Amino acid sequence: MSVRTLQPSARALDRRDRAVSLRARLLTFDPLLALAAAGLGACSLVAIHGAAPQYATRQAVYLGLGFVVMLAASRLDYWRLRVLKWPIYGALIAAILLVIALGSRVNGASRAISLGGVSFQASEFGKVALIVFLAALVADSPRRQSESATTMRVLAFVLLPALLVIKEPDLGSGLVYLVIAFAVLYIAGVSARQLAIVAGAGVGALLLALVVAPAIGVHVLEHYEEQRLTGFLSPSQNPRSYAYQQVQSVIAIGSGEKTGRGAGATQTSLGLVGSEAPTDFIFTVVGERLGFVGAALVMSLYALMIWRTLRIVANAKNLFAALIAGGAVAMLMCQVFVNVGMAVGIMPITGVTLPLMSYGGSSVLTTFFTLGLLQSIYGRARAGNASARRELRF
Repeated sequence: MSVRTLQPSARALDRRDRAVSLRARLLTFDPLLALAAAGLGACSLVAIHGAAPQYATRQAVYLGLGFVVMLAASRLDYWRLRVLKWPIYGALIAAILLVIALGSRVNGASRAISLGGVSFQASEFGKVALIVFLAALVADSPRRQSESATTMRVLAFVLLPALLVIKEPDLGSGLVYLVIAFAVLYIAGVSARQLAIVAGAGVGALLLALVVAPAIGVHVLEHYEEQRLTGFLSPSQNPRSYAYQQVQSVIAIGSGEKTGRGAGATQTSLGLVGSEAPTDFIFTVVGERLGFVGAALVMSLYALMIWRTLRIVANAKNLFAALIAGGAVAMLMCQVFVNVGMAVGIMPITGVTLPLMSYGGSSVLTTFFTLGLLQSIYGRARAGNASARRELRF
């Protein structure tokens, strides 16, 4: 047998190289995280088409663009964002101020700038910007810096955008900002004492805004925000007031029973939950139309997404990556808990969207970009582990 017959052909080598390249790409991409995102996007289209068909096509476009954004962000070297922390923070503050100054007012709130029929909501994009900035801020802190100094720096830089967003008013996004800061401090290893002080300060500020200030004639929040934050505690006492939407939401979800009412759903299709059915109350639409089965499917997909994100936090190869992933999982968990809680009546109405389910380009694109950063962290951690294993073999 000649030597030539023992050598693989050029075509065989090319097929082998393509197979190795494909395995390498799959190694650096978490398919289960992408599957959860795709499943939630499909559920979103089904729910929005049932409640408000006029928005379904645009939501499909947002979801398609979102997947492109996620793929692009997954190829991004997240480490480069670390040196851009100050431009990112400056852009965040400038964007929020621009919305306050030039944003179109809807229901008494100025939360977005409309350009040619497309709305830009700075508070949504600000969530991922804040995660990256705080992660870089903490990762770049001097080693000799005390815990209290780190905590004070994080709070100082998060309070400015949070208060500006609440001024729009967008109370829900402001609260998400604070939860992100708490998560970053927790992942950074701040002591329980410092975290308790931060949580106590937050509860104290809330009591001051809702109880003490109104009692002396000073209203920190808008009147309707105060009513929403307190009205959910006893909605049956005045069901026609600010608790009306929440009462109708609970009725709608209960009427869905096990498998839903399908096309016979009336609470959401007739607008009894309000015009926010495709946005703030999209989970209500799922509960009424698809019943317990549909709601359980949606929550299972969120559980899958959060599980994969927590795995990324645990396997991150450096502090900066772990802080980004920790801030992302806090953002996702907070929004899911608050939005679903609003729908079932255990949380006040704050306007927090349900990630990848609620209608809106800003929310969808922000979530997909965040998932793309998580995929980038996942891929580089997996590639580093694979490289280490090869070095050990040699």
